[in-house]
Amino acid sequence: MTKLSGKVIWITGASSGIGEALTYALAKENAKLILSARRKEELERVKGNCPKQRQPEIGILPLDLSETSTLQLSAEAAVQMFGHVDILIHNGGISQRSLIKDTAIEVDRRLMEVNYFGAVALTKFILPHFMKRRGGHFVVITSLTGKFGTPYRSGYAASKHALHGFFDAVRAEHYADHIRVSMICPGFIHTPITYSALTGDGSKLNKMDEAQYKGKPAAWCAEKIVKAIRKEKQEVYIGGREVYGAYIKRFFPSLFSRIIRNVAVR
Repeated sequence: MTKLSGKVIWITGASSGIGEALTYALAKENAKLILSARRKEELERVKGNCPKQRQPEIGILPLDLSETSTLQLSAEAAVQMFGHVDILIHNGGISQRSLIKDTAIEVDRRLMEVNYFGAVALTKFILPHFMKRRGGHFVVITSLTGKFGTPYRSGYAASKHALHGFFDAVRAEHYADHIRVSMICPGFIHTPITYSALTGDGSKLNKMDEAQYKGKPAAWCAEKIVKAIRKEKQEVYIGGREVYGAYIKRFFPSLFSRIIRNVAVR
């Protein structure tokens, strides 16, 4: 089991939701943290909520995952902050709530740009560093919708499915470099992600849907993720009853198709 004390862990999407909860959980593990998101003031708030004795070992590195041309400099800055990076947690992203027929293609492109290409770019820029050190760990916060699609999340599910394909290849290609990959698939977690979820025309939803509101606490989810990181789990599903969907889809696809048509996902 991997000890996280003293490890340098870079978290994207650290300003709210699961990323914020992970920051607090990993600070308790005495890890050195690099916090990234677009909003510097929110990152400062999250850092300020950590125990004062831990704050000197928490760095702030604002970035925008949609601006892939800037991410190489971000990766270089992350390495310089503590001299190296041990674990990169890909958590940043945006969600969606709209029917396929109502969703502009620009919205699908935006979801892929942030959720997929942003993570891929950071991975490619930090990968040489991991290879040189003969070790590293990518922790990818995808979603149960990375295992099966649901209504109202077509573009979001597509971006999460794409992450699974890419990081399966990373795991295979760089096993001999001692680079590990953990795919984390949360279900309904009570976070503010739906407030910024994109609707069909690209505007924000600006409300929390019922499924998200009734979801598991973010702190509970973060503890499960930390446990998975320690054990270097390759893939884990986190949530309530919705977790069973991954198994039903795998073993009983026809049954899953009938269920998902009418399930309450919003």
